[in-house]
Amino acid sequence: MTVQSHPMGPYQTNCYIATVDGKDFIIDPGVDALEWIVAHTQNPVAILNTHGHFDHVWSNAAVQAHFNIPIYCPKADIFFLSHDPFGQGTPPSHCDYPIEGDHTVLIAGIEVEFLHFAGHTPGCSMIRIGDVMFSGDFIFQNSIGRYDFPYSDADAMRQSLKRFMTLPYDMPLYAGHGRPTSIAAEQPNIPYWLERF
Repeated sequence: MTVQSHPMGPYQTNCYIATVDGKDFIIDPGVDALEWIVAHTQNPVAILNTHGHFDHVWSNAAVQAHFNIPIYCPKADIFFLSHDPFGQGTPPSHCDYPIEGDHTVLIAGIEVEFLHFAGHTPGCSMIRIGDVMFSGDFIFQNSIGRYDFPYSDADAMRQSLKRFMTLPYDMPLYAGHGRPTSIAAEQPNIPYWLERF
């Protein structure tokens, strides 16, 4: 698998193109992402949202219209796509395949696993494709996602962090902002963050 990335918009939100067996998965197409995606993809098959915040879904509709491909989004975050709850002017988009909880889907013959880690948003998820994880705004290099926004939940975030500590495997983590890291690199940091709730 190959992974391409580019930071989009004022929050430098990472948009990813993960290519497996010649099939491109577009993950979190943020602000003005379409031009970069068009220039760097050859066979897009799906748009995957780790969560519904505007800086991760801004170009959902534009990318979907250009390539005629479906959107997969955590079910609990679908309201962000259509209702623009923060009044950011986010172009509305429609989720074709709502993902509830932990769920594995087969897209163009490729297994894509959504792992639900609520807290940053109700549906916040990490997405595993092959031996790579896209952690959205749940886990960053040496940091975690905020849980003080509207629709965030500190108690849910605490439970999600505890669960993250128990993951029995290591793999690269490509975060929604900043540089890549790994599960093994971030698990030892979790007690530090849990003490600060």
